[in-house]
Amino acid sequence: MLKRNKDFDIQSIKQRFGIIGNSPLLNQAIERAALVAPTDLSVLILGESGVGKESFAKIIHELSPRRHNTFLAINCGAIPEGTIDSELFGHEKGAFTGATESRKGFFEVANKGTLFLDEIGEMPLGTQARLLRVLEYGEFIRVGSSVVQKTDVRIIAATNVNLEQAVKDGKFREDLYYRLSTMTIYVPPLRERGNDIFLLFHKFATDFAERYRVPPIELTEDAMELLRNYRFPGNIRQLRNLVYQMSITVPKRKIDAETLSRYLPNEGRSMVPVPMSSPQGSGTQQDMNEREILYKVLFDMRRDITELKKLVFQLLELSGNQAGERIIEEHKDLFQDIDTQQLRREMRLIGTRPTPQKENTPPTIELSDEVEPVIEIGAEENLSLEEKEKEMIIKALKKHNHRRRATAEELGISERTLYRKIKKYGLENL
Repeated sequence: MLKRNKDFDIQSIKQRFGIIGNSPLLNQAIERAALVAPTDLSVLILGESGVGKESFAKIIHELSPRRHNTFLAINCGAIPEGTIDSELFGHEKGAFTGATESRKGFFEVANKGTLFLDEIGEMPLGTQARLLRVLEYGEFIRVGSSVVQKTDVRIIAATNVNLEQAVKDGKFREDLYYRLSTMTIYVPPLRERGNDIFLLFHKFATDFAERYRVPPIELTEDAMELLRNYRFPGNIRQLRNLVYQMSITVPKRKIDAETLSRYLPNEGRSMVPVPMSSPQGSGTQQDMNEREILYKVLFDMRRDITELKKLVFQLLELSGNQAGERIIEEHKDLFQDIDTQQLRREMRLIGTRPTPQKENTPPTIELSDEVEPVIEIGAEENLSLEEKEKEMIIKALKKHNHRRRATAEELGISERTLYRKIKKYGLENL
C-alpha cells in the first residue's frame, strides 16, 4: 500500500512539473527531492549539463513551506567574478565605480524563499567564504558596508563538475562542500534512462507538430536503435534541438537511421586529446583533428605560463621588501601581458595583505581560480594562435547549436571564460 502511494505521488509530481520518463534512476531522484522538500536542509544536485537540474530545484521549492515566497535561479558561472559579490549580497552607494545607488542582492530579495545556485563549482573562492557565512549563521554584509544583515534563505546548489576533486585541487572549499551536500540528488544523464529517450523524442516531436501544424516525425526501428546507442553529451537539450532540426529540414516524416545519423554530431571529432601513436590516416579530416589537438595543447600551455607569471608576481608583491620591487621593475617586460593592477585589486578583495617575510618561510597567498589565458610569444605566432582559438570557438558553437555551456565543456574552459572570448572576438551575433 505504501509503495502504491509513493508511485502515485511520483507520477503526480511528474505530471505537475512536466517531467517525462519512467526510468528507476529518474524516479529515485524525484523521490529524494520530494522527501527533502519539507525540510530546510541544503541540497546539492549533481548531474551533467542538460539533464534538467533546475527542474528538481523547483520541485523542492514548490513542495516546501517556502513555496509562496521567492524562488531565484542564479547561474554562478555566468556572472563575472568582479560583480558576483554585489549580485549575491548587494552593495551600498559609492561602494565602487558605477555604484550610484544602493542595491539589494539576491539573498535579500529571496528572503524567506529559495535560492538555486547553478554551477556552484564556478563560484570564486572569496565568494565561497561569504556563502559559507550565510549557511552557518544566516548573516551577510553588503559590499561597501560594515552592517551585518540577516537572511532566511534555503540554498539549493547544482554542479556538473566533480566537487570532491575540486576540493583536492584547492578550487572549492572543503567546509562549504560538506555544508552544501547535506542531501545530494543525482539526476541521471539521458544515456542511463533507457527507453525514456523515446518518450522524450515523441514529446518534442508532438510539441513541434502541434505548434506549427505539421505532421510529427517518427523513427523507424533501425533509427530507434541508433538513437538508443547514442551518448547524447548534451542530454535532453541536445535531443530537443535534434528533434526540432529534423522536424524543420527533413521533408519525410518517417526518419530512418541513415537520415538520423546525418544529424548526430560525430563524436570522433571530439577535441579531447588522444594518444599520438594512433594510426596515421591519410584523410584530411584526421589531419585536421590532430591540428586541433595540438592547438588545444598550446592553449593549455599558454594558460599554465600565465598562471606562473601571476604566481611569481604575487609572491614578489607579498614579499613586501625592496628586493621584490626591484625584481619586478627590472623584469617588468615579463609581466606586461598580465593585468598587474587587477591582480593587486583581487589580492585586496580576498583579504591578502603584504606581511613581513620570515626567513626561509614562503609567503602564503590565495589565488583566483579563474585565469585569463594569455601568453607572450612572437607577434606572428600570437596572431595565428588567436585566429585558431577563434576558429575553434566558432566550430564548437556551431557543433553545439550555440549552447554555450556545452561549448565551454567541449573546449575545456569555464562558461565565464567562453563569454569573454565571444565578446573579445565579436561572436555575439554569430
